[in-house]
Amino acid sequence: MKKFILAAVAFCVTLTIHAQVFEGQITYANAYKSKNPQVSDQQWAKMMGDTQQYQIKGGDYRSDTNGTLMQWILFVNKDGKLYSKMATSETVYYNDVTIQGDEVYKSELKKGTTKILGYLCDELVLTCKNGVQKYYFNAQLGVDPKLFVNHKFGNWYDLVSRARALPLKSIIETTMFTLESTSTQVKPAKLDPNLFVLPKGVKTEKSPY
Repeated sequence: MKKFILAAVAFCVTLTIHAQVFEGQITYANAYKSKNPQVSDQQWAKMMGDTQQYQIKGGDYRSDTNGTLMQWILFVNKDGKLYSKMATSETVYYNDVTIQGDEVYKSELKKGTTKILGYLCDELVLTCKNGVQKYYFNAQLGVDPKLFVNHKFGNWYDLVSRARALPLKSIIETTMFTLESTSTQVKPAKLDPNLFVLPKGVKTEKSPY
């Protein structure tokens, strides 16, 4: 269960120098291929969610899913913490994002490999200790990597420092499953800063995972 929770948080964590920095929402459809014979693909999808709403504003982001276990994650840049809310607890757990928990052995970049929602995407492949990660991105969904220089958790800085953009599609291997996440909608918008604030009075605790 510890490995499962850590993998869940890491994925639910889950950019050119001249590109405009993207603010708004990206909707993803998620599909899972289980590596655990005791958990089916469909069970992973139900627990983790087959739909994900990802919102980003500057150096803060949040992700909400329709999962029965994973509900949302929130990265508050000034705190240096990634908060995770599970349906099984009222407590919101946090991870120190300066701790990577993985290692990137090598990276490969290929230009113009596929189109997603009309965006011509480059492919970034990260070969990691925990498995191969593939990301497909377009510079129009730019991110400033300087905002995330300390965000090692989930290999996030390894991604944004190389791609300098948000992924429109990702294929991520973990020890428990392979996740394929594909964007179904991109919606640029000015977002309310309150979206990236923890609910008032919520109890927080360092994640044991």
